[in-house]
Amino acid sequence: MRQPNIARAAAIVAGSAVAVIVGSGTQANATTVEFPQVPTLARGGLCWTNIRTWADTSADWPGRAIFNVRALPVAGIGPGSHPLAPLCEVDTTVAWRNMTTGAAGAYHNTVVTGIYGSIQYALYQDTGPGRIEVTVTTNNVSIPARATFDVPA
Repeated sequence: MRQPNIARAAAIVAGSAVAVIVGSGTQANATTVEFPQVPTLARGGLCWTNIRTWADTSADWPGRAIFNVRALPVAGIGPGSHPLAPLCEVDTTVAWRNMTTGAAGAYHNTVVTGIYGSIQYALYQDTGPGRIEVTVTTNNVSIPARATFDVPA
């Protein structure tokens, strides 16, 4: 049986450390701001869930933000052969307004969720730099959420 080459092992460990240090710097400028969750009813049965939303900003993409939307696991009863594992959907809107420049826009999406939650939906928005105010709503009975965050120039 061959003994490990100490020099080769040291080179691999040193290379891994350099990769971790270099790789960790790429997210150094990114900022994530989570908004309050939106409890909501959903279509596809008697379903309810919470919608999570958040924004990612970075100096690497000035004047832009990534809006993220994801539903938590659904609860309720649906049609079909698996009524306790419903697949439901709800139209979700993240409306934003730049308090600095007056620019406004919205990210609309139909969020499909099941017993494991939904996939993550995300989209860049050209908000412009400044203080951004958001309102998150759905097209069903819900409790809207409001939040603010800053987008770098």
